[in-house]
Amino acid sequence: MGSLEAERNTVGWAARDPSGILSPYTYTLRNTGPGDVYLRVMCCGICHTDIHQIKNDLGMSNYPMVPGHEVVGEVVEVGSDVTKFRAGDVVGVGCIVGCCGSCRPCQADIEQYCNKKIWSYNDVYTDGKPTQGGFANAMVVDQKFVVKIPDGMAPEQAAPLLCAGVTVYSPLNHFGLKQSGLRGGILGLGGVGHMGVKIAKAMGHHVTVISSSDKKRAEALDHLGADEYLVSSDAARMQEAADSLDYIIDTIPVNHPLEPYLSLLKIDGKLILMGVINTPLQFISPMVMLGRKSITGSFIGSMNELEEMLEFCKDKDLSSTIETVKMDYINTAFERLEKNDVRYRFVVDVAGSKLEQ
Repeated sequence: MGSLEAERNTVGWAARDPSGILSPYTYTLRNTGPGDVYLRVMCCGICHTDIHQIKNDLGMSNYPMVPGHEVVGEVVEVGSDVTKFRAGDVVGVGCIVGCCGSCRPCQADIEQYCNKKIWSYNDVYTDGKPTQGGFANAMVVDQKFVVKIPDGMAPEQAAPLLCAGVTVYSPLNHFGLKQSGLRGGILGLGGVGHMGVKIAKAMGHHVTVISSSDKKRAEALDHLGADEYLVSSDAARMQEAADSLDYIIDTIPVNHPLEPYLSLLKIDGKLILMGVINTPLQFISPMVMLGRKSITGSFIGSMNELEEMLEFCKDKDLSSTIETVKMDYINTAFERLEKNDVRYRFVVDVAGSKLEQ
């Protein structure tokens, strides 16, 4: 255990304005303490939410901003109160790095719903310093918000699980949808959606991928192992599939109609919203009333669920489908992500990018 009292400088890639263009940025890591872990970043996944943040789509962005919340790193030092980790451990950090610890969600171990949660980046820590994310050489994180990456799991494969993986796992866990034999739909086949197919299949579900076009049919059925593929504009097939699904995981991050998908649900079926959308969604109430259906949402997952999900993925030998890039490619990667031109998650090889040179 080392002393973490001294501040350290690090180098990351930051957005300076709503153009969202990232460039090298040197900054000081926050003051550290006895409960903190100092880690050297190995790799970091790129999430669609990062686009919303760097471009100020939600009107809450603060610059300079170093994004990245699917972070895998190696522990360098730990504070004197840290018991779960030691130097050399490979660990993960997800979307949040702080919470109040005393509210109802925190007491129930669902700290992701704490009203005072602290985001991994674009937020302010308890010491008044801005939080910065994983597109950087190093981070300092409270041990509560650090998880051990299971032995044998490749760091670049683990990174997307820290957001995309747990975002799917959490609602299936919370809503009692883990038992085998269920029929589920995955709406949108991107970073979250492709993990939805893999995790639901590993739970023994019959999985239908729902997409706006036919272009990902072979990928969904042959590579990801989905059971069926449904094009939402095919009215005849949509009608045939009516009242057939126990749940739909809706990963689409842009405005879209809900009614076509509500019609696919059985009685008591659930449409679970996961895409961050900054415009109102609409539906007519009979679509919900006449099947006692639910439109609900879910936000990432708790630290307990994150640990469970990582062990589940290890046990089931699940991995993300990724494209690994260096940091100097990151602006191009964001452009491609906006066009859905990635199969299915970009992961930045931070350690191999030699940011300090």
